[in-house]
Amino acid sequence: MTPKVEIAAYYFPNYHEDLRNEIWHGKGWTEWDLVKRATPRFEGHEQPKIPEWGYEDESNPTVMERKIAAAADHGLTSFIFDWYWYEDGPYLNKALEKGFLGAANVERLKFCLMWANHDWSDIHPAPRNKPYHTLAKGAVSKEAFVAATDYMIENYFSHPSYMRVNGGLYFSIYELMSLIKGIGGSLEITKEVLNDFRARVHRAGLGELHLNAVVWGIQNLPGEELISDVNGYLDKLGFDSITSYVWIHHNEMPDFPCTDYAVFREMNILDFKLFTDRYSLPYFPNVTVGWDPSPRTIQSDRYDNIGYPFTPILSHNTPAEFKKALEAVKHFMESSERAPSMFTINAWNEWTEGSYLEPDTVYGMQYLQAIKEVFLR
Repeated sequence: MTPKVEIAAYYFPNYHEDLRNEIWHGKGWTEWDLVKRATPRFEGHEQPKIPEWGYEDESNPTVMERKIAAAADHGLTSFIFDWYWYEDGPYLNKALEKGFLGAANVERLKFCLMWANHDWSDIHPAPRNKPYHTLAKGAVSKEAFVAATDYMIENYFSHPSYMRVNGGLYFSIYELMSLIKGIGGSLEITKEVLNDFRARVHRAGLGELHLNAVVWGIQNLPGEELISDVNGYLDKLGFDSITSYVWIHHNEMPDFPCTDYAVFREMNILDFKLFTDRYSLPYFPNVTVGWDPSPRTIQSDRYDNIGYPFTPILSHNTPAEFKKALEAVKHFMESSERAPSMFTINAWNEWTEGSYLEPDTVYGMQYLQAIKEVFLR
């Protein structure tokens, strides 16, 4: 049995060894190192989070096969891989290329790309003092954009498991303003480059491209910049749809150090209709599992509300409360006059931001079971 809608979870691929990480952090480093070293920062703080499957290498196809099976068995239809390409080439690509695409059961789950074209800052872990050093710039030149998209066409888009939305290859861009700045600084040049991208997809015999933009109202990562006129920009650039990455991009958490998940959920489910009405393009809603970026901070520093990753956390984000968010998005999708064909989940494995579906030693498979109960019953 498969769900009637596309249920796509973001996948953050920093749990395998990478050459850049080796240069920045030392041989063998992965973000598991931050997960392991997380500590409670205030009374009642539930850290560290311990993965039930262990601190696995996601670039191992056998490891990825278990992830694919668990996702597909519980109703997920696709992974949206956070995908990185800087001026000098790719970063964190082995989880997808070696792990996912090498998995024996890859046909059970679709995949697609969200180009995470934000600055990569030195926040693994982050000290209290700012600004943080930028290790790689998210804005890339036109030449780098063409190289990156040619790479996608050659290595991903022709794969039978690549996700299509309304017949088009789904490709999402995290930071539109970074894209515009890098490839020329104007909407006109950016439109020309995107049109050329579409044409190259056509020439490769792959049909249409579905361009999706991630939008938000609150700056989170260092360097992010808001889009001043979402409808105007995306219409001029020829985008096809809009979605979100995480709830904290849209609403402030009212209480520090903890905001109750149920309270924050009720604030954010109102955005399903708000954004559907506000945006002229189809909006794909987002459901967020949780939020706790404290593992990305230096554990000996005081944890105050001074900006990412020193932020409030979401507490009591139990599987039962997460299930209510799923029920809300299902109800919205079934009752909306502009019913979307998919929604996104943050995230499959954002362990150092406290938002993950993968089983931990407290709840096991219960977050995944919630998806199954809501969408496969």
